[in-house]
Parts: sequence; C-alpha cells; structure tokens
Amino acid sequence: MIGQYTKVCSLSELKEGQVRGFSVNGREIILALAAGTVYALDNLCTHDGGDLGDGELKNGHVECPRHGAWFDIKTGAATRMPAVEMIQTYDVKIENGDIFVAVND
Repeated sequence: MIGQYTKVCSLSELKEGQVRGFSVNGREIILALAAGTVYALDNLCTHDGGDLGDGELKNGHVECPRHGAWFDIKTGAATRMPAVEMIQTYDVKIENGDIFVAVND
C-alpha cells in the first residue's frame, strides 16, 4: 500500500549522480538522482546500520561508505556483500519541480 505523499525537496536541490539523506515523517530516507529519475530508499545499510546518505551512486547502486555494500536504487536489493538483506524503497512523484515521496507509516 502506498502511503501519503510528502514533499521532500525541490528537484533543483539534487544533482545528477547524487545521493542525499532526508527525514520524512520520522523516517530516514535517501534520494538518488540517476539518469534523470529520482529514487527513494531507506537510509540504513542492513549490514551494520551505516548511513547511505553519505554513500556514492555507482552504476544504479548506492554504495555504503562504511564497508562497501551495494543496494540497487530501483529495487532496494542488496547486490554486494557484506549486506545480504534488502532495504525499503518508496514511491516518488515530481510535481511542479518538487519531489514527493510516499512513506508508509
């Protein structure tokens, strides 16, 4: 079930290839801008709780800066060790240049 959409930031605040952390309705998420599309995922590495908002975007994956685990930005799947558990992804929509994310309560 998709939750209520909440405005996170304007599209102009993200740069292509950037990962950035935000707090939305008490949940820590990241936004990633890749090939003109915005993706939203949990800001938490399932390996040891690292902050993915400080990570890098590489080939459609966000890399955890602590131990190098990778997560697919489209699906949240853990694609490189040491993480094996996926992270939550969220629905994103863009209206009038603003980014909205549906975060389940």
